[in-house]
Amino acid sequence: MKRIFALLVAMIAATGLAFAQKAETPKNEMKAPAKTEMKAPAKTEMKADAKKAELMDINSASEKELASLKGIGEARSKAIVKGRPYKGKDELVQKKIIPQAVYDDVKDQIIAKQDMKKEEPKKDAKKKA
Repeated sequence: MKRIFALLVAMIAATGLAFAQKAETPKNEMKAPAKTEMKAPAKTEMKADAKKAELMDINSASEKELASLKGIGEARSKAIVKGRPYKGKDELVQKKIIPQAVYDDVKDQIIAKQDMKKEEPKKDAKKKA
């Protein structure tokens, strides 16, 4: 009988402890975790990524393409084409083709790619006979 009584006391104590722990736990922690859903990126995010991938090369873009950039009109696009080639896009400001404020507006949309076809060293030099 003592054994049964001891078991009942132990069960009641354990149950009381469990209730006490539940009472201390905030309600939001007792909820099951929400399922994480994979959402497709928003259209604006996809457009931003596409723009990053499609930087305009100031060494090969047409005057019309350059003129479409903010702050670059016909006159500046002609000056950009005339000043080619550029080693870096920052040369547009260094060579005073566009002002710094305009450069700040377009710098994330342009790139100055280098022409890889320029005078490559000839590997098959004439052999001395």
